Amino acid sequence: MRSEATARLHLSLMLGLTFTTGIIDAVGYLGLDKVFTANMTGNVVILGMALTGAEGLPVLGPVLALGGFLLGAAAGGRVLSASRKGWGRATTAALVVSASITLALGLISIVVPPVHGTVWTYILTTVLAVTMGLQAATARRLAVADITTVVVTSTLTGFAADSRLAGGTGARWQRRALAVVLVLLGALVGALLVRVGVPLGLCVAGGIALVLALIGHFLRETKDPAEEATAAAE
Repeated sequence: MRSEATARLHLSLMLGLTFTTGIIDAVGYLGLDKVFTANMTGNVVILGMALTGAEGLPVLGPVLALGGFLLGAAAGGRVLSASRKGWGRATTAALVVSASITLALGLISIVVPPVHGTVWTYILTTVLAVTMGLQAATARRLAVADITTVVVTSTLTGFAADSRLAGGTGARWQRRALAVVLVLLGALVGALLVRVGVPLGLCVAGGIALVLALIGHFLRETKDPAEEATAAAE
């Protein structure tokens, strides 16, 4: 029962982060020169079209976002590689750092608003991508089935391919559908927040992500010290 409760908690928290990803990508695309800072598939497509000379599409922004995301994911993989399975201190640390940086960028942007083509906008894009890469690596380590927090293409594939219509069992269709809906709702909320300003969108996304990370930390499944000592001896 304890394991089932923990699995439900992890699922709920990752779905919450999926919602914040929708906000951040909406902020990035609408407020930061048509760049996704979480959905790297979108950036690769935008970059490919931009390299043909397609009008109005950026080149530098997607390149910086791709590099930042890879850096963040690599850092997350490095930090989490030695951590225990499940939600450990390293999980909390990675998610708190990611959320705190996003929140800090939002607060800084109140004083220094991002403007098209400026150095600050490119820095903002790159650092946001780093935080999303770190979040994605953490979600991957936590390994909640079908929930990566940053993309839903594979989730949609599983939803359709495993459906009863396709001859499957329809397993986990609820979480898959919910992940897609949450990205949609996050993007909707993000688009509304950008109308007020980029800082508000970043602050809301960072604040929600920070709360989720702290909830995960305080409600995480912990091992008995005696069990940890036995595991260490083995």
